Amino acid sequence: MIKHFFAASAATLSLTATAIAANPNVGGAPMFESKNIVENAVNSADHTTLVAAVKAAGLVETLASAGPFTVFAPVNAAFDALPAGTVETLLKPENKALLTKVLTAHVVAGKMSAADISAKVRASDNGFYQFLTVSGDTLSATIKGGKLYIVDESGNGAGMTIQDVNQSNGVIHVVNSVLVPK
Repeated sequence: MIKHFFAASAATLSLTATAIAANPNVGGAPMFESKNIVENAVNSADHTTLVAAVKAAGLVETLASAGPFTVFAPVNAAFDALPAGTVETLLKPENKALLTKVLTAHVVAGKMSAADISAKVRASDNGFYQFLTVSGDTLSATIKGGKLYIVDESGNGAGMTIQDVNQSNGVIHVVNSVLVPK
């Protein structure tokens, strides 16, 4: 939102605008609304594993398309927290279908801001808002201690650590855990 402040003196009127709130940096890199999900993600030092997985699954073209998409993007530490050998196994060519399922379980068709998700959680009867991913799996959103969490079908929660990183084809929410489909 642009705010204008007017300062008047007897002879002059001047206009000063504050800067429009920019996207947060992710992984030490600026994120640009004019770039798509892939173009921004490749610059994040915190998402090198995710980018490698997206490439191995052949999803670059999809995530660079018009969308819009909402992506819950796990950081490298989230992949590192998986059982030993999991990432290496998923990246093997023979496991491309499983890797694609895991990755698309982090993607929702449409653009959903953190405020949109929070409003749906608050409007629910049970404190959870459920939505389908591109993989066909169900994620749930909930709020605990004022923080928004995304929960996979196994009940594992991922905290949204950076929200509303707007892209030309959607939005990224950085999460601290990998969401595992059933």
